Amino acid sequence: MHRRQFIAATATTAGLSLSAAAQQRLIAEEVADQKPKRVGLIGCGWYGKNDLFRLIQVTPTEVVALCDVDSKQLGKAAEIVKQRKPKDKPQLYGDYRKMLADNKLDIVLIGTPDHWHALTMIAACEAGADVYCQKPISVDVAEGQAMLAAARKHKRVVQVGTQRRSTPHLVEAREKIVKAGLLGKIAYAEVCCYYHMRANGNPPLEKVPEHLDYEMWTGPAPLRPYDGLPHKRWWRTFMEYGNGIMGDMCIHMLDMIRWQLDLGWPTRISSAGGILVQKEGKSNTADTQAATFDFGDLKVTWQHRTWGNPTDPAFPWAGFIYGEKGTLKLDVHRYDFFPTGKTEPTLSGTAVFDPPEKYPEDKTEEDMELHAATANRAHQRDFLKAIASRGKPIADIEQGHISTASCLLANISMQLGRTLVWDHETHQVVGDVEANKLLKRPYRKPWVRPEVG
Repeated sequence: MHRRQFIAATATTAGLSLSAAAQQRLIAEEVADQKPKRVGLIGCGWYGKNDLFRLIQVTPTEVVALCDVDSKQLGKAAEIVKQRKPKDKPQLYGDYRKMLADNKLDIVLIGTPDHWHALTMIAACEAGADVYCQKPISVDVAEGQAMLAAARKHKRVVQVGTQRRSTPHLVEAREKIVKAGLLGKIAYAEVCCYYHMRANGNPPLEKVPEHLDYEMWTGPAPLRPYDGLPHKRWWRTFMEYGNGIMGDMCIHMLDMIRWQLDLGWPTRISSAGGILVQKEGKSNTADTQAATFDFGDLKVTWQHRTWGNPTDPAFPWAGFIYGEKGTLKLDVHRYDFFPTGKTEPTLSGTAVFDPPEKYPEDKTEEDMELHAATANRAHQRDFLKAIASRGKPIADIEQGHISTASCLLANISMQLGRTLVWDHETHQVVGDVEANKLLKRPYRKPWVRPEVG
């Protein structure tokens, strides 16, 4: 028991209550007494740095190691760490395996492209670290199954970066509307994304720059001819490294709906779509896709278009929950509750922002998502709480696996042109040999697939 907990418990036993000021002093003393977490980051791009810098804002840390295959990107991350934590002297690596071998780390943050999540996360668990892994957790279903097994085998806490579960106004909506029963019986939900975010370029082939280890960047994925810095979001436009808008954006909103409604695995998944409009570039990801996730008496549908207008301009990337008594609209910026028959919301909430004076570095950080910063910090605190208790965080690896795999199964359904019946106990598509073969992507040699075991 921490000192703060002991004093509070003693006061309660004695029939006393601590003032808010006294509680805050005890919290401050406890934090000051904490041994800094030894932290390493694998993947020093946009969201890798974002996660690292939110973590160091909420707990004592020592940034021990940084790893990236791009030496310029690595150096940039190291320079920011130097500015914010001058006493830290992180070692710099181009290979995550050496980083993990050289250092005993408490926490490893993974901000690589999707095709690298499985190998790095499992290796970090084997090295004894707790892990914060970006979503989607894997590029195929079998990888996710192996990641979950590794976390449990090594008794590691793994938080997935689906921070909608820690977004204050969405937590409020869940408690005030969903859990309060204001929707009545719920039988249907929609999730969508209409951002024009699909890269449609056709750049020429180039010589690989000396500061990028392109062979290592590619790793177990197919080696594409080099046509520009792939880690500058260009990689997301290729199915070799990710899973399109479905794997990038649907997972966030589907996971949000699953959390709001306490949903487990879907039993049937169907999807259709393709490249219907934006055919001029190299991208092989769908610009249009619809999917249905069947949870029994409740169905969830997805739709994305990277062209045209959103169906609801106020909620272009969102979830809509339909109940017999009303409709709840949710996104990263707000929520609105419309009772049945009403055209104006009777309950609303907006994104919460931490006081800017508390985290002044937010204002100058490159590519900062201010609306997500508060949620990210809350997600990191939940991660730290689970580490302290050795319990499960709110976005535990199992929840990340369910949401990720559901999206990957939708892509398989679209590829095969038929509905999939999913048995989560066996982790197999019922009666579909061809679909089951697609649960595992081939690995490029010499990389070896992780297996459940």
